[in-house]
Amino acid sequence: MLRLPIALLLIVAAGSLPAQSPEFAVDVMSVLSKAGCNLGTCHGNLNGKGGLKLSLRGQSPRNDFRTLVEEARGRRVNVLAPDASLILQKATGAAAHRGGIRFDADSQEYRVIKEWLQQGAPAPSPDAAHVVQLDVTPPEAVVAAPQTDLQLKVIAQLSDGTSRDVTDRACYELSNLIAEISPGGRVTRLAQGETTLIVRYLNMQVPVSIAFIDARPEFVWDAPPINNSIDRFVWDKLKRLRINPSPLCDDNVFIRRAFLDAIGRAPTATEAQQFASDTRLDKRERLIDELLSRTEFADYWALKWADVLRTEEKVLDVNGVEIFHGWIRDAIASGRPWTEFVSDLVTGVGSTYDQPAANYYRANRDPATRGETTARLFLGTRLQCAKCHNHPFDHWTQSDYYQWSSLFSQLDYELGDNKRKDRLDKNEFVGEQVVLVSKQAEVKNPTTGKVAPPKFLGGPTLDEKARKDRLQSVADWLTTEDNELFAQSQVNFIWYHLMGIGLVDPIDDFRLTNPASNPPLMRYLADHFVQQNFDLRAVVREIMNSQTYQLSALPNATNAHDQTSYSHAIVRRLPAEVLLDLQSDVLDDPAAFDGYPKGIRATQIPGVQKRRKRDARLQLGDRFLKTFGKPERILACDCERSNETTLKQVFMLIGEGLNQRLASRSNRIARLAASELSGAEIADELYWTALTRPPSDAERRRAAKLIDNASDRRTAVEDLAWALLNAKEFLFRR
Repeated sequence: MLRLPIALLLIVAAGSLPAQSPEFAVDVMSVLSKAGCNLGTCHGNLNGKGGLKLSLRGQSPRNDFRTLVEEARGRRVNVLAPDASLILQKATGAAAHRGGIRFDADSQEYRVIKEWLQQGAPAPSPDAAHVVQLDVTPPEAVVAAPQTDLQLKVIAQLSDGTSRDVTDRACYELSNLIAEISPGGRVTRLAQGETTLIVRYLNMQVPVSIAFIDARPEFVWDAPPINNSIDRFVWDKLKRLRINPSPLCDDNVFIRRAFLDAIGRAPTATEAQQFASDTRLDKRERLIDELLSRTEFADYWALKWADVLRTEEKVLDVNGVEIFHGWIRDAIASGRPWTEFVSDLVTGVGSTYDQPAANYYRANRDPATRGETTARLFLGTRLQCAKCHNHPFDHWTQSDYYQWSSLFSQLDYELGDNKRKDRLDKNEFVGEQVVLVSKQAEVKNPTTGKVAPPKFLGGPTLDEKARKDRLQSVADWLTTEDNELFAQSQVNFIWYHLMGIGLVDPIDDFRLTNPASNPPLMRYLADHFVQQNFDLRAVVREIMNSQTYQLSALPNATNAHDQTSYSHAIVRRLPAEVLLDLQSDVLDDPAAFDGYPKGIRATQIPGVQKRRKRDARLQLGDRFLKTFGKPERILACDCERSNETTLKQVFMLIGEGLNQRLASRSNRIARLAASELSGAEIADELYWTALTRPPSDAERRRAAKLIDNASDRRTAVEDLAWALLNAKEFLFRR
């Protein structure tokens, strides 16, 4: 049979059928999306599947049209015999298809594509109406038992002023497994809890927050006190969820928690006892103010930022690490507005020894890494997925990625002599470097091959004047009061470190499809940060003074399952540095670290490891930090720090590591054992020092019996100290 060119077939078919037809970019693309054809696990994969590659989630209708109609010699569509088209044959299982059956031959999806083919498979029309808004009803919901499901309605608003019900054509994705969703938009409860449902139709995505709760007909809101606006926003949500918060923690728990969170150490026995006996009503507020003014506050919060700013010796070298860390610490100690701190980082050029902020770019060596790191740290945005294709879970495109990277392209490095110690490690560089602003090759988009003009992320393209000083332009745009993402990402970082889970979690993954667990609270904290001139301490103070922060970790009958609404404190293991310092404080015997003087605290160490050796040759302090998850600072991400429990940690707590320190002849244990104190008095001191509380009557009696009746008093005191240093109360923040 004579084969006509595909273009001629389209003309013939189009001329013999009515002009009205489904629009490819709206109707056909929505069918392909609903069927899952353009997902990353199918033909939307970077390399496609089975020789067919579609744009991820249908982000490029025109390219998809060319792929389906014009490529493969037009064999994927048959406008003269639509039912014989491969796109219908494979989708219905009439032809072999590794993706299985996507829809039936009598379905609405089949009819839409068949009608489009009957009309001649017309290309996307630039004049066709497109979706401008997606409305989902309800926008949020609380579903109380015995009700178990919820029906959504999705309306697409089009550019021509019309609207259409797309409930059956929209795509639905749940953030967890507490519910299931039908193709028609019915959400059914599987377990109690909260979930975020992403409703997607073509280029529009809308998050819907849904909570499934027990009926609790007897529920009565406790109406707890409100210390500040944080409590108001948290209580509003808890009341809707029929959850009562736990009561406030007691004074002993509070002072320990406040010390650990603010300055990374526990109170001394004297400090804890004085606080417990203080009868002033505002003593918690006074304590918070005192902690924020202590030098250890800058030590501890500099540690948090040194982690994510990649302050480590291999790339920065030892001098660079100490200079950079000192600069970070000084900025926090002096209370510099956070906008100034970030602006200095983003514009940091010059000698890495003379200009400490230049170490930011010493650790981030190319435009892509600089762009990804800056977006992650100061906008809470993960861009790396957009490097190869449009972001699968966010609205950032590949063009956005390279245009943002282009802002950081005009940097070069002047290298001195590399005096590295490890000749086998090419990443190690010892010596000064100079970061220079220098005309470099412009960043190109690998897909188009064209130069990517520098453009702010989600903002305008730089004009010629702004391009002359790209880094200053970035700093100015990034830290403006109007940049909501900047303020929100920074307060989210603070909230995470105080509360144990971010309002947006993970903390560097802000996107429409991962909304804040309490959006009004997020907005309030960001506004407060701006109003307080971007003062780090102001946000810490506001959070710690709230009733929400001071709640007990003990759950009640209504909040036992809550993990995201802050109805009770979250119990979490102490960071490696804090845990080691607490051991040192209890034993009154500082840990040793390679290259540092005796007495330095783990939270004060500028880098990761000053002298790199094999594990067996490391000082005990260095081995402890590595074992308990201190990050290598290879990534600009708090996720690199590990709080996982390992068998090696257990051995270090019950064996060589702790036992070696307990046996020291000059520590607190030795002094207590040699003293004339009774066993009960020794128990009092150790309990207050280790656990920030007195022993119970039963604990005191057992400790007194252990020590007073021991044939070897030193061993008995060691045993008591060992038990306390391995207690959950000691190892965990609660």
